[in-house]
Amino acid sequence: MSNARATHLTRRGILAAGGALGLGAVLAACGDDDAKSGGSDSTAAAKSGPWTFKDDRGRTVKLDKVPANIVAFTGVAAALFDYGVSVKGVFGPTKTKDGKADVQAGDMDISKVTILGNQWDQFNVEKYAALAPDVLLSTTFDSKGTLWYVPETSKDKIAKLAPSVAVSVFDRQLTEPLERMYALAGSLGADLKADKVVQAKKKFEAAAARLRKAAKAHPDIKVMAGSASAELFYVSGSNLSIDLEYFKSLGVNFVEPSEAAKKATGGWFESLSWENVDKYKADIIMMDDRSSTIQPADIDKATWKKLPAVKAGQVIARSPEPILSYDKCTPLLDNLAEAIENAKKVS
Repeated sequence: MSNARATHLTRRGILAAGGALGLGAVLAACGDDDAKSGGSDSTAAAKSGPWTFKDDRGRTVKLDKVPANIVAFTGVAAALFDYGVSVKGVFGPTKTKDGKADVQAGDMDISKVTILGNQWDQFNVEKYAALAPDVLLSTTFDSKGTLWYVPETSKDKIAKLAPSVAVSVFDRQLTEPLERMYALAGSLGADLKADKVVQAKKKFEAAAARLRKAAKAHPDIKVMAGSASAELFYVSGSNLSIDLEYFKSLGVNFVEPSEAAKKATGGWFESLSWENVDKYKADIIMMDDRSSTIQPADIDKATWKKLPAVKAGQVIARSPEPILSYDKCTPLLDNLAEAIENAKKVS
């Protein structure tokens, strides 16, 4: 595979279809965490003493004190924000073209963070250095520990400025990275006994029970995870993706492309032309909600509009890169459960 072709697949495949392709040479390493801005007592800024955290790459970061200047991938920063931990800088999809917060920014006030890069392959190293970062936090989509959204061309410069911590979102169920982000937030000063945090976890567990019950009551309802680009429609298999692997473990009946069909994309998904978008029969379609993809309301392909699930109005959003807080993941479970509970068999 040529590098140009690999880059095309990575950009198109990972961002459009919701997974990493395992193309470690194309993806870049680096991560961020949250900085405690403004001396908030609810964050680790108020803590003192040494800080140690072993990440999902098996690497242990040791600092003399709890990080105060944190830079993080946007989705990681959004998760930490839900736990009361703030960051100084972010990289990754943060602001939409109209200036609003990207879906991956969650509830963060994006006007209060320094955006080092808003798109794939963007990362302002000079701005990063100016923040005097203590640590970089990100996720990783492969077994090599490649840090998400850190450009390959500048990863070495970035790595020299601060240690990094990675939470793996590769080939595991959603509950695992949720627990890891919960632990990371706690190490950074989050009050994990706060009522908001405790209740969020209970609501997540209740939503999981609801989804399990819905799937058991409607085993014949077939769900397809899709993503749209101008040229292609992508059907994700449940393997490798943290959300789909977890939903499947709860009993959800997914459309599963063959391993041979997914081989060209590292095992994540099958690419279909819009003429062949009806290859698989589905009662519910979950569509990638990220700003790098075409949203259902904007799909004008006649073949799409003819799909039984689309005609029945049984299309819901999917977050291939969930914000890893219990608060943000609960609606993902509830929305799918509700869709299955109310779905008509159309396939």
